[in-house]
Amino acid sequence: MSGKFEPKTPVQLAPPKTDPISLEALAEANGEEGRKCYVAIKGIVYDVTGNKFYQPGGSYHLFAGKDASHALAKTSTKPEDVKPEWKHLDDKEKGVLNDWVTFFSKRYNVVGVVEGATNLDE
Repeated sequence: MSGKFEPKTPVQLAPPKTDPISLEALAEANGEEGRKCYVAIKGIVYDVTGNKFYQPGGSYHLFAGKDASHALAKTSTKPEDVKPEWKHLDDKEKGVLNDWVTFFSKRYNVVGVVEGATNLDE
């Protein structure tokens, strides 16, 4: 399935970083007041600063500054679903989550890993 989730416009991505990012630093990267905007999936932190949907007022701003694994797997924009846990989900939801990882990986720079993350892929 070459080409799955390819961006319409090619994106030059920097090599992925593995720097630890604290939960506090992740929470501060919410796009508000001109700050960076990060979203984590499975403990991997992506810089989505350039995407207006994750900025204040955007459809996906509730994911900004958080690990949104659970919500993405469930295709949910409910605030109560925005949490890092995903390993308990069914296979279909895990497949959806893996598709989101692929989608993000082809568009956004990986800037680090959530410090102490217990939801990394095995």
